[in-house]
Amino acid sequence: MTDAHPSVADGQTSPAGRRYLTVWRWHFYAGLFVTPFLMLLASTGLAMLLFANISGREGERMEVTPQATVQPLSVQAEAARRALGTDTAAVVQYLSPRADNMVAVFRVNDSDTATMVAVDPYTAQVMKTYPRNQDGYHLMDEIHSDILLGPLGDYLLETAASLTILLVISGFYLWWKKQGRLKALFFPALGKGRHAWRSVHGALGTWVSLILLLFCLSGIAWAGIWGGKVVQAWSQFPAGKWGVAPNPESDVVTHGQLLNDGKTKEVPWVLELTPMPQSGTTLGKDGIAPDVPMTLETVDRYAREIGFTGRYQLNLPKGEKGVWTLSQDSMSYDANSPTIDRTVHIDQYSGKQLADIRYDDYNGFGKFMAVSIALHMGTLGWWSVAANVVFCLSVIFICISGWVMWWKRRPAHAVGLTPPAQKIKPLPFWAMVLPLLVVAIVFPTAIIAIATVWLLDTLLLSRIPALAKWFK
Repeated sequence: MTDAHPSVADGQTSPAGRRYLTVWRWHFYAGLFVTPFLMLLASTGLAMLLFANISGREGERMEVTPQATVQPLSVQAEAARRALGTDTAAVVQYLSPRADNMVAVFRVNDSDTATMVAVDPYTAQVMKTYPRNQDGYHLMDEIHSDILLGPLGDYLLETAASLTILLVISGFYLWWKKQGRLKALFFPALGKGRHAWRSVHGALGTWVSLILLLFCLSGIAWAGIWGGKVVQAWSQFPAGKWGVAPNPESDVVTHGQLLNDGKTKEVPWVLELTPMPQSGTTLGKDGIAPDVPMTLETVDRYAREIGFTGRYQLNLPKGEKGVWTLSQDSMSYDANSPTIDRTVHIDQYSGKQLADIRYDDYNGFGKFMAVSIALHMGTLGWWSVAANVVFCLSVIFICISGWVMWWKRRPAHAVGLTPPAQKIKPLPFWAMVLPLLVVAIVFPTAIIAIATVWLLDTLLLSRIPALAKWFK
């Protein structure tokens, strides 16, 4: 198929052609910033996916030989505690075995040091000890979260994810203008050279773009600005729904503060900013009988009685007001469906159930995040693992092919990066301002980047001869 819109070098100066080149120029600028981050995110996401399904996020996929009898949890926990060789160590979390032939995992804290201990549940023999959050999975997770740069990295990734939305929209426009046929949007045409690269780039981009938008939205909903300051703050679960009023303002401890340990997220998105209930209240409903001692065994038995099956997490109370917390969610690789999300809090003194929060109790955006994060992390079964592998590789290819196309489209005599600014007629005012206003309201980090690029392009790159030659 011949080009509907030849390049500037071919003398294209019609209003439609100049409008096309305006969008192309912004598509290029967005890609210039976004593609390195997209390739990094796709690579680290792919690595996390493989680590989680080979060794497990917490090393829980270590295999043992099933036997007829399982040792009491208190015996397993004591073996894990003694593995640290110090009297000050304390068990703070229990991760039940993923399958009958896999280990149980205990988190043991000693001062400020957290150690994971894998225990054979049939013999209570310690299989392995290892530092918490310091394996390959968590390294990739930290890079994926903030590029090891803290708040600055979080800001950069949020900006990249926001600009990806602009990249996808402009890419759709460019590809539709080139093809004009629905079939051509989804299926690449055979050919050679730049046209073949463009065809594969566009068709593959069509397939990948909707998933990419979903992943970007779920990713930045957990970022510091759009996530933490906007949608997450408005979408938190109402702490008083179960009759347990929020704690006094000076005494508020959220789920995220208490249960997230490190950069790896362990609490469902909708609960992160929700205040935790406290032990010692007269509220709550009947749970574990008052005359039953509160031990690992009794709490685990209660968890099974109220419907927790397979792998789940049990957090022991922290401090005098702490609660026992039972949780299960696909985000933590507990099961293959986000609809199994459930968090239960139990008073450490009375045994009363203070909260029982399930997927059906989430608000609309909370449900969207639970489902999209499961898709994002590939926790919906083998098919979602395979789909995520294909997706990550496709994103990497799209980024590389974009650069290859730019290189191949440059005329032999040119040294420029984009269509010359003086050849491009701006889009109508409303067509430029309205999308930017929407982006500015929804994604504040993106508009800062867009304004910066526009200022550089208008005031610097096009006015200084030494720099302008690189854009001719």
